[in-house]
Amino acid sequence: MKIILETERLLLRELTQEDYPMLSAILQDPQTMYAYEGPFSDEETQAWLERNLKRYKEDGFGLWAVVLNETGAMVGQAGLTWQSIGDTKVLEIGYLFNRAYWGKGYATEAAIACKHYAFSVLQAQEVYSIIRDTNSASMHVAMRAGMQVRTRFTKHYRGVDMPHLAFSVKRDDKHT
Repeated sequence: MKIILETERLLLRELTQEDYPMLSAILQDPQTMYAYEGPFSDEETQAWLERNLKRYKEDGFGLWAVVLNETGAMVGQAGLTWQSIGDTKVLEIGYLFNRAYWGKGYATEAAIACKHYAFSVLQAQEVYSIIRDTNSASMHVAMRAGMQVRTRFTKHYRGVDMPHLAFSVKRDDKHT
């Protein structure tokens, strides 16, 4: 278990196969996964986990388990991944939390920690969050992390054209 970051309330560490039950509680919840056009199957959940384990090896980062310092409970995942906006490859801060832990500021706390990690450790010049245009809660997290909308685009996923907003913050923005 490799610890990546620690904040006042959270610990971000690499996911392991042992996290599958908590990960499936997130990825298989219909309400949590509405922005992905519904919950994941067992196979899709396992593929998601394996993709992040591969990212750790290839990129040195990925989505990490978010664990409460106080209880040790895994409440979500947050981290950095390479994503595409059209033909452009961008470093994205992603976050997805168990619905039981929504509204407590954990996503914002994790996103801000990931932003600082991207700028200080990875020496990134800009980080993004790519958010479906119907996901106002995730938009609020991005804005609280100092991001602004930069562009709109459409992603085709699970047979659906989904309008998305690309939020970003640059390393030299005064509010980072």
